[in-house]
Amino acid sequence: MPRKASVAAWGAALFISWNAVLLLYLMSRSRGPDPSDLTSHLIQLTEEAEAELEKQKGLLQQIRHYIGELNLRPPPVPGPRGAAAPPPFANASHASPSPVGSGPLPVPVIPILVVACDRPSVRKCLDSLLKYRPSAEKFPIVVSQDCGHQETGRVIDSYGDAVVHIKQPDLSEVAAPPEHRKFQGYYKIARHYRWALNQIFRNMGHQAAIVVEDDLEVAPDFYEYFQASYGLLRKDPTLWCASAWNDNGKETLVEMDGGSLLHRSDFFPGLGWLLLRELWEELEPKWPAAFWDDWVRNPEQRLGRACVRPELSRTRTFGRKGVSQGQFFDQHLKFIKLNQGRVAFTKMDLSYLLKEAYDPWFLGQVYGAPKARAEEVLQGKVAGGRTVRVEYTTRDSFKAMARSFGVMDDLKSGVARTAYMGVVTFTHRGRRVFLAPPKEWAGYDPSWT
Repeated sequence: MPRKASVAAWGAALFISWNAVLLLYLMSRSRGPDPSDLTSHLIQLTEEAEAELEKQKGLLQQIRHYIGELNLRPPPVPGPRGAAAPPPFANASHASPSPVGSGPLPVPVIPILVVACDRPSVRKCLDSLLKYRPSAEKFPIVVSQDCGHQETGRVIDSYGDAVVHIKQPDLSEVAAPPEHRKFQGYYKIARHYRWALNQIFRNMGHQAAIVVEDDLEVAPDFYEYFQASYGLLRKDPTLWCASAWNDNGKETLVEMDGGSLLHRSDFFPGLGWLLLRELWEELEPKWPAAFWDDWVRNPEQRLGRACVRPELSRTRTFGRKGVSQGQFFDQHLKFIKLNQGRVAFTKMDLSYLLKEAYDPWFLGQVYGAPKARAEEVLQGKVAGGRTVRVEYTTRDSFKAMARSFGVMDDLKSGVARTAYMGVVTFTHRGRRVFLAPPKEWAGYDPSWT
């Protein structure tokens, strides 16, 4: 008999037995009194019956509590090496993994660092963060402003004690090579990030931080996602960040019922990301003068480590204009789907994302899928199956296939956006597609850029 049913049956039997004992007790007591003093005995019996009923209410509440807890707990899902199984891919039901047996790691205070400059529309970002924030104590919001833009500063100050407003003090031009004069904005951004992260980790002494740009709004379960991700970063040294962003997160490329689905990725996504203090202590001494995000993606910084990313993004950008002059926004970024529901990630067992469990499972999924040509998949000529593998062998073949499916085709230090072990995962007409290198893949080639 299932555990839930056996507890319910046990509770019902105990409840019935208790009432039977109570009835016999009352009957035995009712035969004893002298009829001449019946009224006083009836009063006494009534009081005793009321006391027994109170005990029964307590017992019934306990039974309901235990049954309710079992209803909330999904059944265990076996996975590799005892870990919870990863959620299945397209066209399969998303079984909820069981709770972590040893319990989640305690989560410290994690500040949200909002990097701002000259956008008064930072209000949209802050409103979104405050709307879904579960605790001001656990998630203080620190807005670091560069540029000295007064209107933006007034908007930030209008939130009063709800946020902490700090200002980058050095507003001078940054020394840059003559050929990089037009990239002065990127130099200032790198300087600002370094200063702001030093404030968070060195001056304020925090152990972790979530970095958010001022042109992002967040999903309802943004904080829940990062609370759960914190434990993964602490447990697995091969994970160095968790990002709220899916670079290929267009509605046509994701599982719309895949809100609970998370992935490992060798590509650093940014756009709402969690890092630990230890990582900042590693990166800060060699922090670049400009283009910090591409620098982070270099193999010398990544060192073979991965990030966690969601199937459905937990951030969405509304900033069309910026130092990148709206690059990719109209063609791609504005179509990224923001998750609208809530997933209880902290109540799920996410240990399937740990490298020793994930890698063999992932490779089995990819290279166990039937192989097909890109044109066959695009024309719907592949029969059956919920997954399919399309292989590329050169940089040009990857880029051509990526463009044909509508996924981003650019590479940074040889790593495609969202790629893990060379594989870019997305959906096409409800089917999971693995755009993958051959099985004997030897690693990323930094010249593919």
